[in-house]
Amino acid sequence: MKVKQLYRYGAVAQLGEHLVRNEGVGSSILPSSTKNLRQVNFWWHYSSLMKFKITSSLLILLLSCFSNCFASVKQPEFDGQFYPAGKEELSEMLDEIIEKTTVNPLPGEILVLISPHAGYGYSGRTAAYGYKLIKNKPYRTVVILGTSHHKPFNGVAIYPKGSFETSLGLLKIDEEFSVKLINGGPDIFIDESAFSAEHSIEVQLPFLQSVLGDFKIVPLVIGDCSLASCKKISALIKEAINGRKDVLLVVSSDLYHGYDLKEAEQADLSTLELIKNFDYEELYYSLRDAKAQACGGFATVIALKIAKETGYNKAEVLNHTNSAAATGETSDGKWTVGYASVVLYNPEGGRMLNSQQRKKLLEIARVSIDTYLQSGKKTELSETDPVLKQEMGAFVTLNKHGDLRGCIGNLSGSQSLYLTIRDMAVEAAVDDPRFNPLTLSELKDIEIEISVLSPLKRVDSADKIEIGKHGVLVRKGYQSGVFLPQVATETGWSKEEFLNNLCAHKAGLPQDAWKDKNTELYIFNAEVFSEKEMDK
Repeated sequence: MKVKQLYRYGAVAQLGEHLVRNEGVGSSILPSSTKNLRQVNFWWHYSSLMKFKITSSLLILLLSCFSNCFASVKQPEFDGQFYPAGKEELSEMLDEIIEKTTVNPLPGEILVLISPHAGYGYSGRTAAYGYKLIKNKPYRTVVILGTSHHKPFNGVAIYPKGSFETSLGLLKIDEEFSVKLINGGPDIFIDESAFSAEHSIEVQLPFLQSVLGDFKIVPLVIGDCSLASCKKISALIKEAINGRKDVLLVVSSDLYHGYDLKEAEQADLSTLELIKNFDYEELYYSLRDAKAQACGGFATVIALKIAKETGYNKAEVLNHTNSAAATGETSDGKWTVGYASVVLYNPEGGRMLNSQQRKKLLEIARVSIDTYLQSGKKTELSETDPVLKQEMGAFVTLNKHGDLRGCIGNLSGSQSLYLTIRDMAVEAAVDDPRFNPLTLSELKDIEIEISVLSPLKRVDSADKIEIGKHGVLVRKGYQSGVFLPQVATETGWSKEEFLNNLCAHKAGLPQDAWKDKNTELYIFNAEVFSEKEMDK
């Protein structure tokens, strides 16, 4: 696609891009009951026309069907303006700009993508940097944090169910995820009207469709928010994510808006510096004071807080430009908008815990055993790290001079991880029925190993089990047994030997019970680390 054609889909993108400050918006402008009144009037007239009596239960059923049928698909409004309307032309444009974009891969996992939302002719090439970096990543839920350019309101509006449509197809809404947000309090509420004539969500969709496979979306439009509200909203989203590694947050935001090119460059550098430092509070106040500019500023504050608290502590500015550079119109006095593609990521991604968190858990395990052996009491602990406070399964293994001395664990995790480690460490020391209780004099010779587990996932065939990678739980009736992933590595067993021993020696089942269709097989990953490893 030629550059001239690309710029066609940017002409309208500069309209309505001013940063609107809706500070102090009262509840009087929030969605009112007029919609409900219109629905009542509609059905009153409907009943009059039908000339026969309808029972109240049938009326409710009809109303529900009417709502579901006519409110399920959000149609595109900006195709042909911000981006091509036709499927073929749109696909051609996206393929071209993504293919021609060169971006260096980053280690680890990406949680947040900050991407511009102007017409593709203006910001499409900048957006392509981030989207190329996440291409073919296994995201299953994409939470899109747009910003309200036209409708003033407080808090966050959510489009809770149904789907959004582009010429590339339908994108279903993750209704289960949406319900978690809606049930979290008044800061996130249903208001589909906030999505009408709002481009910040829509322009991200074709990019997502071009680089990801099977995923659902959670569309959010951010209105005016206090800092306290931003913190509440971030907590709700983080709770809904609940440690999942297949969730992506897309913050839809441009940067500077104004008529001074030099001011644009300086303002954008200041804004990006705050983002790179994860200083979400200073960013919030700078937005209020106009020292920083981003029309998706509050969405950025929310995303920064989530990323910082979940270990995604690195930011990379992939590309930064503005509309003047994109069009070549660099003379003073021209309306200018800044664009940047930024990712927030965890360079140790793929790992549930970073090095500091691993070290902390090993210290908790040793102190807990020592305290119990001396006093018979549990160690009193508190923790602020949000990752260590998540409910996760874990095993604690004790080795003495290379030989097993105790191993106890919890598969699913019924309390915070750091408390699970405390309790399992003590149980491995004194309650493993295969060994005598550990003595205080032995503790100096003990090497502690911890296995933190991912959630269990049921599989329909042993073919899905990867030896050395997956731990396995086998269950039939009331009998069950589990092997950690490292068992296969340490023994050198084949998959069949691994499963035979699991059934016969851990679950008390016939050794070939894993082949029975009535036997349940569950797999999990384990992140295994030890004191010996940390001392290297």
